[in-house]
Amino acid sequence: MADVTDVARYILDRLGPMSAMKLQKLCYYSYGYHLAWEERPLFPERFEAWANGPVAPDLYTRHRGLFSVEPEDIGGDPEALDPGERESVDLVLGSLRDFSAHHLSAMTHREAPWLRARERAGAEGLERSNEPLTEADIHEYFTTLTAADSAQG
Repeated sequence: MADVTDVARYILDRLGPMSAMKLQKLCYYSYGYHLAWEERPLFPERFEAWANGPVAPDLYTRHRGLFSVEPEDIGGDPEALDPGERESVDLVLGSLRDFSAHHLSAMTHREAPWLRARERAGAEGLERSNEPLTEADIHEYFTTLTAADSAQG
C-alpha cells in the first residue's frame, strides 16, 4: 500500500507544482473516491478537520511553510502506487485538476465527513481542530456520490 507522500508525489508528477492546499484536497478526494471504488484505503494516514478542510498531518509536515509545492519537496515514491491506486488518482485528477484550491476547500466544507468531524470537535468557523475524519464517514459519503454518478450515467 502506498502512503500519503507517495500519492502526493504521484499527483505532483502528473500536474506539476501547486499550492499546498490544492495538493491536500486532491489527496483527500483521491482517498475518498478510491475507498468507495476499491473498498480499501488508498493510504494508511488519516485526515483531520482543519479550518480550510481536510488535511493529512503527515503530508503537512512535508510542505509546512510552503505555498507552492514541488515534487522534490514531498519525497515519496510514485511507483509505490499499484495499478488500481493509479487509476483512482488519475480519475480524480481528470475531473478536479482545474479547480482552484479555494474551490476544492469550499467543496469539502459542504460535505458530511468534514462537517461531522467539525461538529464532534465543537469547532466553528475558522477555529482550529485536529479532529479526525472517520473512514466510515468518508466511505459512506463517497459511496453515495459514486452511486449517484452511476445512476445518472
